[in-house]
Amino acid sequence: MTADTTGGRTAGAAVRSLTVLYDAQCSLCTFLRDWLVRQPQLVPLEMVPAGSDEARRRFPGLDHAATLDEITVVGDAGQVYRGGAAWIVTLWALREHRGLAHRLSTPAGARVAKGAVLAAAKWRGSTWGGTKQGGGTWGGPKPADGTWGGRAYGRGDGWSYDPSWGWTYNPPGCADGSCATSQ
Repeated sequence: MTADTTGGRTAGAAVRSLTVLYDAQCSLCTFLRDWLVRQPQLVPLEMVPAGSDEARRRFPGLDHAATLDEITVVGDAGQVYRGGAAWIVTLWALREHRGLAHRLSTPAGARVAKGAVLAAAKWRGSTWGGTKQGGGTWGGPKPADGTWGGRAYGRGDGWSYDPSWGWTYNPPGCADGSCATSQ
């Protein structure tokens, strides 16, 4: 697992607590925050809204716009974890998920963690209507009742997700004549 460190001063430092910066305006993020606080913790997790006055006060050196675009976890010695590494270190802090965190910290597991982060970002982008920090917009409207959302979406490589069915794969076809055929 990798972490951004400040001049190497945090390399090898023991982790005694972690602060998870989460997007308080994202229903998936708040759902996961609520789930995390209910889990038995081996390392205490503190939840702080990303981009908040509290986050800016506690971590003045962070790019706070980036913390709204990608999960960021900060260790008590100043370690900064982003993306897949942030998910892994957060699972590592949980009693019942530490073994999974160790499996995800391998090269093969890191690809799985990265895929989970990308899937969460895709879901988040498809359900949150509004402007992202740093420009651009997220996809469709955010549900007014603050529910999870979870509409179906598809990717160009043939994979699609529907909450009723889960993931399905339909390889791109040649019906429109766009594929080369061998003779």
